[in-house]
Amino acid sequence: MYFYSEPLLFLGIDRLMKRVLNALLFSFLLSLLCSTLNAASFRYGLDVLDDDACAFLEGSRVGLITNKAGISSAGESNYRLFLRHGVDLRFLMAPEHGFNVDVAAGATVRDSRTSGSLKVYSLYGSSKKPDRNLLNTIDILIFDLQDIGTRCYTYISTMFYAMEAAEDAGIRFMVLDRPNPIAPVPADGFQLDPDCRSFVGIVPVPFIHAMTVGELALWMKKHFFSSLRLDVIRMKGYDRHLFADELHGFRFISPSPNIGSVETALVYPATVFLEATNISEGRGTDQPFRQFGAVFIDSGALKRALDDFRLPGVRFTAVSFRPSASKYKGLACSGVRLDVTDRMVFEPFRTGVALLVALHTLYPGLLDLESHGEFFDKLAGTPLLRRMLLTGCSLEEILAASRLQVHEFEEANPQRFIYP
Repeated sequence: MYFYSEPLLFLGIDRLMKRVLNALLFSFLLSLLCSTLNAASFRYGLDVLDDDACAFLEGSRVGLITNKAGISSAGESNYRLFLRHGVDLRFLMAPEHGFNVDVAAGATVRDSRTSGSLKVYSLYGSSKKPDRNLLNTIDILIFDLQDIGTRCYTYISTMFYAMEAAEDAGIRFMVLDRPNPIAPVPADGFQLDPDCRSFVGIVPVPFIHAMTVGELALWMKKHFFSSLRLDVIRMKGYDRHLFADELHGFRFISPSPNIGSVETALVYPATVFLEATNISEGRGTDQPFRQFGAVFIDSGALKRALDDFRLPGVRFTAVSFRPSASKYKGLACSGVRLDVTDRMVFEPFRTGVALLVALHTLYPGLLDLESHGEFFDKLAGTPLLRRMLLTGCSLEEILAASRLQVHEFEEANPQRFIYP
């Protein structure tokens, strides 16, 4: 494939210049072709297992941690795929929000059954760790959940506890890898302070970690579970420089009730901190995490304050809404909606900190950062962010402090990725 053939576009240009321009054109088209081929051949870890008729699981008793988002590129549920291949699947386990992803955030998930009467044990009830007696009945525990790329999302914690339980029980642990939907967003935000460790932040990685669940599992094994027998079934055709909905074959099934799209997953790290304030993060509306507000907010003033930051890749619009659930249920709220205008330059953490700085400046004391401080610190992974906000630090001062921590993490973990 060679493009130097005296194209009409280049008539009258020096021959050397023509060679340079054609070489650049060739390079661009080749890069575009490779990207397209990768996207077109994308396969989940589940698909890779399916391609081999689940031969790796032959003769093993299996338990599976999943929810309804655990599907193949053809849309088949993972547990049905296993049964179709004759896998000895003993039970399922479900994380926060339950197997059907219909349980509200923080609400207890009860044991249930699939439509085919397969037992589904809760990992978000009286215990968040797989029961040892159940693990004694299987040979391998499989994890197949869709993460969203932000540390304060409990599926990472579920995987941590499951790996710990599998190591204690002496059984294998397998991760069927899935895309990080916001993978092109680089690591950002504060690392986890050990004193703030909780189920909404359990591993010391940056707030936006930029890894897939398979990469996180390998990282956790290295740092916490050295004797665990871990297998990661890697995806095929995965390009970490693409957002998940740019991968041909990726199917977005909401992994939790309020994450309805890749776009929502992208703005989630910008607005999730508001969960620990007196500001509605949009729960109970048709735009959760994509709009926020409160009964006391002047939406015009807030929009102007946010516009002054000149944040890249995002546009703010003054809105009003009336939540049907959660904070300010049934009350008229004024606020702002975030619309991402350019994914490749949008910075969720920078935007999130700017929201907090603007809100604290306009409504000092009304965010209730002090009385909700413990929860806020758990979401942020550190008390440092809250302290800097309360003492009036600027956006750039806060970002500089967080970048130091990200740099330290990246320097200490240069081989954390398994995909180019």
